[in-house]
Amino acid sequence: MNPHPDREIMEEVKEGKVEKLAILFERHHVPLYNFFLRLTGSQNFSEDLVQDVFYRILKYRHTYQGQSKFTIWMYQIARNAHIDHLRKRKEELPLEEQWDEAAAREPSPYEEVEKGQDIALLNQALARLPLKKREILVLSRFQNMKYREIAELFGWQIGTVKASVHRAIKDLGKIYFELSGGAAS
Repeated sequence: MNPHPDREIMEEVKEGKVEKLAILFERHHVPLYNFFLRLTGSQNFSEDLVQDVFYRILKYRHTYQGQSKFTIWMYQIARNAHIDHLRKRKEELPLEEQWDEAAAREPSPYEEVEKGQDIALLNQALARLPLKKREILVLSRFQNMKYREIAELFGWQIGTVKASVHRAIKDLGKIYFELSGGAAS
């Protein structure tokens, strides 16, 4: 366990000890980068988004209430930064449609780096999921957030999160099966 919980460090940042933000950056920038990478498929966008999140944490530090885990607050900022990024992509679909549409078909950086056909196929399948389903899976399976934390982040009931994760996994399985040469059932 960390000697100083994130909540305590963020309280110090909020009180003006902004140099303490470096501790939170060291703890959370890699998982945050991986979150964005799995959502965007772009290393450059992911790096930019991580920087944007920590800039926003610094800028809006006075709004931190400390009532929930720091990571929930951080991922809410991350989601907002990602939505703002999507809004800037004028040539793409409107934001409302992006939530329901599959991602672009370009391969993710993981597909080029990861060894093994199964991992590449899984990453391709994940990239084809609609954004909201991809986001739910990344948070629950790759970021290891608990369902109650995701529910708090999205403002949903736990049952809604469970059902959403179940549907996302089912859809991921169908896409994976199609990519591996099978036909969807």
